Amino acid sequence: MHLTLRQLRAFGAVARHLSFTRAAEELNLSQPAVSMQVKQLEGQVGQSLFEQMGKKIYLTEAGREVYHYAKEIIGEIGNMEAALASLQGIEHGTLSISVATTAHYFAPKLLSIFYKRFPGVDIRLDVTNRETLLSQLSENVVDMVIMGQPPRGIEVEYGEFMENPLVVIAPPDHQFSKERSIPVNRLSDETFIVREKGSGTRSAMERFFKQHKMELKTGMEVSSDEAIKQSVQAGLGLSIMSRDATQMEIQLGRLCIPDVLHFPIIRHWYVVHRKGKRLSPVATAFRDFLLNEAAAILKK
Repeated sequence: MHLTLRQLRAFGAVARHLSFTRAAEELNLSQPAVSMQVKQLEGQVGQSLFEQMGKKIYLTEAGREVYHYAKEIIGEIGNMEAALASLQGIEHGTLSISVATTAHYFAPKLLSIFYKRFPGVDIRLDVTNRETLLSQLSENVVDMVIMGQPPRGIEVEYGEFMENPLVVIAPPDHQFSKERSIPVNRLSDETFIVREKGSGTRSAMERFFKQHKMELKTGMEVSSDEAIKQSVQAGLGLSIMSRDATQMEIQLGRLCIPDVLHFPIIRHWYVVHRKGKRLSPVATAFRDFLLNEAAAILKK
């Protein structure tokens, strides 16, 4: 067999997402290009690697076998790249980082400062949801991720680098905007717009309401912070989200942060990578940059 790394990476992305569309988005390729790589790999293997049932695709038995070895091969290639990068030093190399969707409100600023210090570095940034972050960590396909809560069930190393306060947001004409020291139990009377299941913010909301023995009445479920803010502005409900994501709307008077007792909910941002992963000098430098400087930079 004459397999290529490109074929294995395309196949691995499709196998991880069970979607050609999402694999193409991750790899920054067209869907036909990804399909072609997978078909070429199937031609080399001599067996089908996926089967379609309805609108969904699944790995065949051969696909599961190839996926097992593809992960090992791609992982070893990553280790080789890190080893070679260490010979070049910190002035060159690639940093592959994924961040939770809410973190994209501050991550570009940090990356910009880091890039100015090391202009020879090639930075690859992916902004995605928690489910994909967990998958990327599990498959060891990125150097590190920035997320609101380190995962369970995956062996990782992580460091906390700054606070991530969660606040209640409401339209500026909501009755809460004129009140102070609002009892938390009044939130039971409100409808909340929430992120998708599995989202770190949604999990924090659910834990908070359970802790205070309140029912969380949910209305719309949306997949992005921008959609939540637009929905709250339109008067479709309240929400709870990272204060970092609301700065512009608060300044423009499009949203308000009511003075509700027991808020903000203090969470933290973490930089996370697989346990035992061999980080390149560039990745090590960026991790140290986050842990030592990020909080002070973003307070300015």
